[in-house]
Amino acid sequence: MSRSYNKLWHMLIDRNMSRSELRRQAGITTNALAKLGRNESVPLVTLEKICVVLNCGLDDIVEHYADDKDPGVRQAL
Repeated sequence: MSRSYNKLWHMLIDRNMSRSELRRQAGITTNALAKLGRNESVPLVTLEKICVVLNCGLDDIVEHYADDKDPGVRQAL
């Protein structure tokens, strides 16, 4: 299973908010922010903090899909 936080980054652009400002307001670590940037797994509590700051739901900031539907994942030949 894979995830993408592209919706989060687009939301930040729309709200004219930097990643650093999000990190500060949400009280998350730089490590968590780096993991988000690499589309890695982060604790649910981290995503909840972001949702509180942005006044949104999880589906507004993250997309989740099976690896076989991920266009960036190569299939074995």
